[in-house]
Amino acid sequence: MSDIALSSPAALPRATAVAVDPNRASPVVWISVFAAMIGAFMAILNIQITNASLLNIEGGIGTGVDNGSWISTSYLIGEIVVIPLTDYLTRVFSFRKIILVHATLFAIFSVACAFTHDLPSMIAMRGLQGFFGGVLIPMAFTLVFTKLPKPQQPIGLAMFALAVTFAPAIGPTIGGYLTENYGWQTIFFVNVIPTAVMVATLYFTIERQPMQLKLLREGDWLGIVTMAIGLSALQSVLEEGNKDDWFGSPFIVRLAVIAAVSLTLFIWIELVVEKPLIRLRLLAQRSFGFGTISAVFVGFALFGSVYLLPAYLGQVQRYNAEQIGQVLAWTGLPQLILIPLVPKLMQRFDARFIAFVGMMLFAVSSFMNISMSLDYSGDQFFVPNIVRAIGQALMLAPLSAVSLGSVAPQDAAAASGISNMMRNLGGAIGTALLATIVTKREQFHSNIIGQSVDLGREEVRSRITEITNYFLSHGISDPATAHQQAIVALGGIVKRQALVLGFSDTFAVIGIVLVFAAIAILLTGKPKGNAGGGAAH
Repeated sequence: MSDIALSSPAALPRATAVAVDPNRASPVVWISVFAAMIGAFMAILNIQITNASLLNIEGGIGTGVDNGSWISTSYLIGEIVVIPLTDYLTRVFSFRKIILVHATLFAIFSVACAFTHDLPSMIAMRGLQGFFGGVLIPMAFTLVFTKLPKPQQPIGLAMFALAVTFAPAIGPTIGGYLTENYGWQTIFFVNVIPTAVMVATLYFTIERQPMQLKLLREGDWLGIVTMAIGLSALQSVLEEGNKDDWFGSPFIVRLAVIAAVSLTLFIWIELVVEKPLIRLRLLAQRSFGFGTISAVFVGFALFGSVYLLPAYLGQVQRYNAEQIGQVLAWTGLPQLILIPLVPKLMQRFDARFIAFVGMMLFAVSSFMNISMSLDYSGDQFFVPNIVRAIGQALMLAPLSAVSLGSVAPQDAAAASGISNMMRNLGGAIGTALLATIVTKREQFHSNIIGQSVDLGREEVRSRITEITNYFLSHGISDPATAHQQAIVALGGIVKRQALVLGFSDTFAVIGIVLVFAAIAILLTGKPKGNAGGGAAH
């Protein structure tokens, strides 16, 4: 197994030492895998690290709330575009050069974000940060399947799961704390030391390999161009659609047409070209196909919930960035304890059922939030967040083992790119759709509640009188002004209640999506070997 990477020497790394036991990786291999996981963790962390601090960043660079979403969007665009390119880039320039150069540039452009003073420069720096950081995710994933022997792959997958699930949960916590105590600029410096450690470690543990620049002539350049244009346009539609009233906006319509045409061409090209950029035919394999479908739904729920909870706490409960981070910490911290135990479970039980249980627990945690009220705040999220943490800890490593465990070693890098791209794309779709659902459901509930707030009703007049007396006793001397303020305040209460109900409905959507993810994972084939299922099977 230690020679598994020789099937594609240009694309895959070779460690500087070879394990004596074919079922155990050498210490050098483990050091390189751990270092690569640092990169994946930091790349995923930076998707969400700005979420709790958006208002502060928007104020710092002088842009409005409507445009601030581009701070996250531009990073995701860069990341989603480069992830499927990773396999090709590593074959051309070598695994070692790509991971070292991209990690270094990722840290440089991260620091550059802290020195931006306007929205266009922030968008550019975040986009480049995402582009150079995006490769770190599939490359860490590839190392697990190409360098670790089958019996030890569950440990590597658990490490990767920790990066993918813990990073989004802890990102707003770190970002919120730094923003409130040291300023929003500091959140872009957190990458420097971990990335430096990663680069120094991989420099000594990944062997040098020759570049194969001749592959540039064989590149699927039309596929690369159509994919980049299509994914960028699609991501822009998803992020800006809700703000611009979707297809009521000519700009959104044009972007949607560009996305549809480009992605249709891209899929056609990939299916007919001799050497495709992305081997879409891998999706025809049962386990990988259904596993990827499940990964899309998981990405929807994972990234969508990390968007939804800070949005609720900020908009409804008026939490600041640090307070939001403290609530989200209880989604992340338990995973530090639970995820290391998952490899043992995968040795004893079928990985499909472990993933199924994890997804259903995640779904249950979402359904626990569908009856929220105006008093529903940080304390009330404690139990749902713990349940969610358990579910997330159980689902990702088994999901990865099931979907990629059946893929041939020489296809691991390509499959990794597809899987990670689709999970992140699912997250982008989820965030956009959930934002729209919150808006639409708030409008729906506002109309329903508004019909009941009739000035002809005795209880409504009584409530207005109570609020009027409150204002009269708190500095407003004119009864007419106090009365008018009371009516405005009652309208605000209605709007806030409608917003709470809108968020409750949206948590239900996340729960339903996770049920579909759980069904998809059950449709995969039985895992092969220790990486994919229990040895007892």
